[in-house]
Amino acid sequence: MPRLLVCLLLLLSGAAQARTLEVGETKEFKAPSAAAAVARDGDHIAIQPGSYFDCAVWNANKLVIEGVGDADKVVITDKSCMGKALFVTVGEGITVRNLTLTRARVPDGNGAGIRGEGNDLTVEKVRFINNQDGILSGTAGGSMTIRDSLFERNGVCLNACAHGVYVGTLDLLHIENTRFIGTKQGHHIKSRARRTEVIGCIIEDGPDGTASYEIEIPNGGSLIARRNTMVKGPKAENHSAMIVIGAEGVTQPTQELTIEDNIVRSDGSWDTYFVNNITATEAMLHGNTLSGAIKPLKGDGQVP
Repeated sequence: MPRLLVCLLLLLSGAAQARTLEVGETKEFKAPSAAAAVARDGDHIAIQPGSYFDCAVWNANKLVIEGVGDADKVVITDKSCMGKALFVTVGEGITVRNLTLTRARVPDGNGAGIRGEGNDLTVEKVRFINNQDGILSGTAGGSMTIRDSLFERNGVCLNACAHGVYVGTLDLLHIENTRFIGTKQGHHIKSRARRTEVIGCIIEDGPDGTASYEIEIPNGGSLIARRNTMVKGPKAENHSAMIVIGAEGVTQPTQELTIEDNIVRSDGSWDTYFVNNITATEAMLHGNTLSGAIKPLKGDGQVP
């Protein structure tokens, strides 16, 4: 049989095997965990509106896990799997879209909306409300992309601190058009990724948020922060800076630090820095608009 024909048949076979698993009170699967138990590579899980006291471990690859209708009407809440999260994504190439993950709690203080354990996770139009961590991932390599999402009132500091988003040594963390509001004690974004991109986001403490930093890059790595709005609130627990790079030791190459076209405000009565750069790589600040008691840069870099 010609090789091209064999490849085509294999491709069609894989497409034929992909299924839509419907979750809901009147559907075959009553809870997301029931669909997760039988999901195969490439399946689409469609979760109907409702509140699900449930958690799920997603082992298959290339899944699309999607709420039907409005994201705030598809709610996964109050139960954590493996002592980790509402959703634990073990498979690779998973997309989670259009639902709400709320009130994740575990004894070690790191209960997450999503615990990312597989490479190449995509999160779109997901609301993370009042979890210990919004998203937590210790994965090495691969990417995580977060778009059009909301992180509200996540974070805590118990045995260790939990954050809005906290990732390990990914190749890339890309966050765009996403809002972080009211993070508690931890950072809005903490990334050990080799490259972190934060584009077009709103990152604000609000009147009651107690977050430490808007963005922390503790071990170096490239950072692009562009066209964001960042507001440090009056109750922020760490007054020193908004973006901090290298505070836990620079353990990986830092090839680029580009921080441009951001609108930045401090509502505190104390002085703070917009960027505290503890690496030897120059931070390039361009076109940022600062207001309040805030200085642009501490450490190596250029400010026009």
